[in-house]
Amino acid sequence: MQVNTDYTKERKASGLTSLLNFVSKWGTVIAIVLLFIFFTISMPQFIDASNLLTILRSISIVTVIAIGLTIALTVNGLDLSIGSAATFSNSLIVSFFVWYSMPTFVSLALALVITLVVAAINAILIVKVKIPDMLATLSTMFIFEGVAMTYTGGGSISEGMPRLDGTPTNGTLPDLFEKIGQAPYIIIIMLVVVAIVHVFLNHTKHGRYLYVVGGNMEAARLSGISVNRYRTLAYVLSTFFASLGGIMIAARIGSAQINAGAGYLMPAVAAAFIGSSFGGSGKPNAIGTFIGAILVGVLENGLVMMSVPYYSLNIVKGSVLALALASTYFRKKN
Repeated sequence: MQVNTDYTKERKASGLTSLLNFVSKWGTVIAIVLLFIFFTISMPQFIDASNLLTILRSISIVTVIAIGLTIALTVNGLDLSIGSAATFSNSLIVSFFVWYSMPTFVSLALALVITLVVAAINAILIVKVKIPDMLATLSTMFIFEGVAMTYTGGGSISEGMPRLDGTPTNGTLPDLFEKIGQAPYIIIIMLVVVAIVHVFLNHTKHGRYLYVVGGNMEAARLSGISVNRYRTLAYVLSTFFASLGGIMIAARIGSAQINAGAGYLMPAVAAAFIGSSFGGSGKPNAIGTFIGAILVGVLENGLVMMSVPYYSLNIVKGSVLALALASTYFRKKN
């Protein structure tokens, strides 16, 4: 009788463990499905094709910026300067068009390259000076917020606005550039970025080395991997995708705004950390980050449609991030 009782308890414990493992692996997808069901029942128009397209368009910029953060996370880093890098890039690209009437592709390349100064400073502070990544990138976050605001004179840049010295301008945003911010192009860019980074991280030597460095830096060093080089690479790619996100912001809103990228920091962090648990991978990954961005996007879209005040949305976003972090670190301890 005692044997049967013990066996029953073991089966129940095993079943509970399996259930918890399943929820841990696919909790993000389950949450998305439940949110879809809830919002669709509450508001049938939520499932309309136009609204689904709106959700995809709304998460495109967050996803691209979060993909950069995901790469930083692979080396066990954290890049808080991504929002500032996006703002800096946003200011540069619009000024090149409006103030200087520069060609489209030259402006795009120049904005991306100049913004990589953020990555260079991050790499120096973290890799060479040995400042903890969170503190170093927090510093550069404030620095480049200030740089962007100083560059624009503390205001926005839009077509027809004079330069800071009062010189009239005739530059306009090219039609080709504005298409970047429109559907389906902005969605295609997001999907291409996710696919490329997924292949890079999981199917190339350099991507695997990034994971090795993040898993055990000393072991990676003893294995002959250039740890400093790959940590630098992670921050360069993080800033690159943040810069691309800033360009997408400019194309979407048609101007450069003060701290345009600041509002994307928290959703990007949430998406990247939520994505770490996707499929039980237990590590930062591009597909998981995309799924995490969908969760954040669906939640925000549904709450807006339910007329939840915009100033309350950060409460929900912060709660989602807290749950994601709790899940990630609880799983690591156990």
